Amino acid sequence: MTPEQDTAASVLRAALAELEHEETTPGTFVVVLPGEKKLKTTVSLVVGAHSLSVNAFVCRRPDENHEAVNRWLLERNTKLYAVGFALDHLGDVYLSGRLPLHAVTEDEVDRLLGAVLEAADSSFNVILELGFASAIRKEWAWRTSRGEPTWNLEAFRSLAPADAPPPPPPAPSR
Repeated sequence: MTPEQDTAASVLRAALAELEHEETTPGTFVVVLPGEKKLKTTVSLVVGAHSLSVNAFVCRRPDENHEAVNRWLLERNTKLYAVGFALDHLGDVYLSGRLPLHAVTEDEVDRLLGAVLEAADSSFNVILELGFASAIRKEWAWRTSRGEPTWNLEAFRSLAPADAPPPPPPAPSR
């Protein structure tokens, strides 16, 4: 590693100290970020020759409505900081970006991971609703017909069958 790469890797070690992470090889880090809608986002940070690359899996290739999903992702890209949505050769959705090594500071790593988490978490249900509506409808129908719990489908109530049970009452506040 060059001195600039060593410095960037040292900054990453310090910035990631309080997060669940692993340095799989020198300069290559895997970080797990906890979310609310997307319960966990796994992020790869790789110190390269000239830049830090960041990649985070968001969801697998949508089952349907590819044009609408891709359009939504492209429109969302205009609002993101340091990363953008991308598709791999299978059509799986990722967040991807690069920072020049000289820009790698603890504050910038925090900003970058915050941007990844916000983009993955706030986009997750929208991507699912656009790209997996048929599967979600089937899941609602299957659970409803068997009296199975549907609490984790509440974000997709608009896709529920007409005979779906009403949403649970809000939790009492303390």
